[in-house]
Amino acid sequence: MATRRIISQEKTLLEKDDSIGSSPAANEKSNIAPAVPTSVIMKLLAFTLGMIVVPIGSYFLTVDNVFNGNSTYAGALAALMANVVLIGYIFAAMAEDQSEQLQQAAGGGTPSTDGKKNR
Repeated sequence: MATRRIISQEKTLLEKDDSIGSSPAANEKSNIAPAVPTSVIMKLLAFTLGMIVVPIGSYFLTVDNVFNGNSTYAGALAALMANVVLIGYIFAAMAEDQSEQLQQAAGGGTPSTDGKKNR
């Protein structure tokens, strides 16, 4: 098997510099903005905390005080409360999506490039 030697005039990939030449990144600044807005991340964290605290809290608050030690009813209530938090997150996400669409329809935003209309 023959091996290829690097001639001294050639540059390896590690020696090449992106700021010189005709590479796509030659004269562009890198975009360091987060891909997801901070408000979306905070909403997700809040609902995640709610998915942990609300069902467990409802179980322990109602197992002795409301259901007199019947853990089956308290567990069913905890499952119901987890579903309530999940449905609340879905409604919050839908409302946020609709507000973005209304803003774009009013001319306040830039049109999306991933829709079928723009293809």
